[in-house]
Amino acid sequence: MDEQTVETYSTRAERFAAEWRDQPPPTDMYAMLQCYFAAGGKTADIGCGSGRDLAWLNDHGYPAVGYDAAEGLIAQAAIDFPSLTFRHAALPALASIASESYDNVLCETVIMHLPPDEVTQACARLVDILRPAGTLYLSWRVAPTGSSRDAGGRLYAAFDAAQVRQGLGNAQLLFDAEAVNESSGKRVHRIVARRGD
Repeated sequence: MDEQTVETYSTRAERFAAEWRDQPPPTDMYAMLQCYFAAGGKTADIGCGSGRDLAWLNDHGYPAVGYDAAEGLIAQAAIDFPSLTFRHAALPALASIASESYDNVLCETVIMHLPPDEVTQACARLVDILRPAGTLYLSWRVAPTGSSRDAGGRLYAAFDAAQVRQGLGNAQLLFDAEAVNESSGKRVHRIVARRGD
């Protein structure tokens, strides 16, 4: 992960948690998860942030653990959702997660915070932590004018979707399209991929 981005999320965790809490819920994403994720399947939320989506997963039959690179966000999420499980892990390595650990993996608007040359490796690792026939929901914010940083220093990397597809390897693409995210109002690219048996 981009270190400046992680630091920004850590030091301003309370503010970001409040911002995400005040956004409309991402009902479009939740509908897709219910369509594609294995009900009752062990689930990882990679880049769980404030824990909002992790709470939804656990409340809707997807027993889930949240992982984030920003220690400050993990600490804030644990305050807001004390009954949920949060752990530290950073893309692209996800060093603390064993291969073939999860039936479902959610990675919502995270990989655009990676340097572009780490995107393919990160996507391959997301597939690697899936069990055979497991499902990955992956999205990222589309950068229309090249890589940039916002006022807080967060990196929004520009990269070609082909880098993502390359990282997914032989996983079957079930969904692959751009849309406007109902929660943030930002344009995102979404991919749903299923690992082979």
